[in-house]
Amino acid sequence: MRPHTGSTGSLHQIISYNRCLISWKNIECVAEDLPFADSSVDLVTAMSAFHWFDRPRFLKEAHRVLKPRGCMAFLNYTIDMELSHPDCCSQALNDPCKEFYEALEPYRSPHLGANSIELYRESYNSIPYPDKEWQECLWVKKPMPLSSYMGFVESFSSYQRFLREDPQKAAKLSQDTRQKLMSAMKVTSEDAEVVVAVKYFYLLACKPEDV
Repeated sequence: MRPHTGSTGSLHQIISYNRCLISWKNIECVAEDLPFADSSVDLVTAMSAFHWFDRPRFLKEAHRVLKPRGCMAFLNYTIDMELSHPDCCSQALNDPCKEFYEALEPYRSPHLGANSIELYRESYNSIPYPDKEWQECLWVKKPMPLSSYMGFVESFSSYQRFLREDPQKAAKLSQDTRQKLMSAMKVTSEDAEVVVAVKYFYLLACKPEDV
């Protein structure tokens, strides 16, 4: 499967093309030691996971298993989320969220550094492929129940670490944030809908034909 591409703009087409044709099979393995033959894979992708890998080792392994014209695609999001609701101002809604994020900072893994976007940018710069693309500001808005937003932020590794180390304080932080948000929205149920804008960033890279 080697659709022709002549520019970074066509990388999106390759990803879409491959997604339509690839058959899926679940295999558990170490990211830095993939159980695939050389030049046998069309697409290597990771969503909100690449930053946890040994990135230099993983990129070498991804290069090994990719077919010529195969692609790497790594996506993640920043904590710079913005909430909106028709019955309240932006600041009243987002200040409690910022307080929540700031409370998690001491529990952030040192492995991630101060900002995971820098890890992706460094990796992008280290990939020697001429056909590649970097995007660090892709906003996606999605309406969801307030309960779903809270479930999302509670899934953060920093919150999960906080929950393990101090369950009572973590639960109180979560509950206080819920109450502040519902108060700002003038609602009494977490089923009320809020629009969540998430800032994504990604890197794409296409392995050259002659490598």
